[in-house]
Amino acid sequence: MAHAGSGDATDKGMFERFFHSEVSSSLVLIAATVAALVWANSPWAGAYFDFAHTPISVSWGESVFSLSLHHWVNDGLMVLFFFVVGLEIKREVVVGQLSSLRQAALPVAAAIGGMLVPAVFYMVFNHGGVGADGWGVPMATDIAFALGILALLGKRVPLGLKVFLTALAIADDLGAVMVIALFYTDDLNLLALGIAGILLSLLLVAVRFGVRRVGTYLFLALGIWFAVFFSGIHATVAGILVALLVPVRVKDEPRRLITVAQESLQRLASSKVTSESLILEKSQFDALVDLSDATVRMMPAGLIFERYLHKTQAFIILPLFAFFNAGVSLSADSVTWPPNPITLGIFVGLVFGKQIGVTLAAWLAVKGGLADLPRGVTWGQIYGAACLAGVGFTMSLFIGELAFSDPAHIGEAKVGILIASLCAGLWGFLSLKRSLGRPPE
Repeated sequence: MAHAGSGDATDKGMFERFFHSEVSSSLVLIAATVAALVWANSPWAGAYFDFAHTPISVSWGESVFSLSLHHWVNDGLMVLFFFVVGLEIKREVVVGQLSSLRQAALPVAAAIGGMLVPAVFYMVFNHGGVGADGWGVPMATDIAFALGILALLGKRVPLGLKVFLTALAIADDLGAVMVIALFYTDDLNLLALGIAGILLSLLLVAVRFGVRRVGTYLFLALGIWFAVFFSGIHATVAGILVALLVPVRVKDEPRRLITVAQESLQRLASSKVTSESLILEKSQFDALVDLSDATVRMMPAGLIFERYLHKTQAFIILPLFAFFNAGVSLSADSVTWPPNPITLGIFVGLVFGKQIGVTLAAWLAVKGGLADLPRGVTWGQIYGAACLAGVGFTMSLFIGELAFSDPAHIGEAKVGILIASLCAGLWGFLSLKRSLGRPPE
């Protein structure tokens, strides 16, 4: 990964905002998870599961579209989560840490190793068994929890390590989306898939011609969701597809903004401006409009969406997802010794497979001359970050819901994910605490 220099100030500021948002959201995610586990294992557990499976219907004429509350969250609200993930991936690929081969080599190689090795470890325990389809579950990394744990170590953590873990998790998200689209897809409905393609083409045309009607984009996005939902591909993939069409580059010249801003401010400064005159005086109002239009042209739609939707998905959507998916009954049937193959495969994959795969792939990339270690980052710290990558949680729970149809197998997967994520997080924290040394006075 390229070393950070003085020219990275803007990128650093954007990254720090993203980092602190992820850290804060992890606390809300923990609270939602604990609430689900407590309720699902209380005397009122039946009410929890009844609530999750409450049907909610949308009807028009004689047609009815119905999903349970649980599925509305997983198939509906999670589309916004994947939309934001798609925007983050596109931003990183176009202008961020994955925008050049040299920068992308280390986190991408680490992400690939961190996906393949856990999948192999899982299959060691489940090849040919009823849990064989769950190989994708231990491949995922939960960026919110991983960065939340990293933040507990304070200012000792070098910026390069934060960027490495974030880029790794984003590359991991891209891999997880590809796995969902390619391997966890039912029989394809070609007609629905064709309609989705047509609507995506119309969306691309609207973006290219600068259509500014919000209703147009909402109509096309909703149509794409319905088409993807009925195509057999998981509906959340629609969020990624739409995000890839949203521009993330600045199209206008920065010098134009400065020129317009100076002229507009000069026009306002030369007149007696009041809160009333800005509305009543046409010249003042026009100056304000020119300044506003020039500013809007400098803000790509992708960054605007990411800014305003990131908190929504981090503090509302993901906690709701955790609440409706982390509730598993920790009975003698689900927590057994020795563990069943599904639980054991997920545990070994996330806790051991991740740390081995990420560290080994990163070492091969550096030794092979494809990448550099981030400035101020040691191999001990890379290993600690690799352990944190074993915190799968959100994406692992999501893939687990797709991989298994038997509720018993889903419960076994959830137990493995929860225990493994807890152990990987603790292991990573202790490893990093040791490798980072004592905190500064």
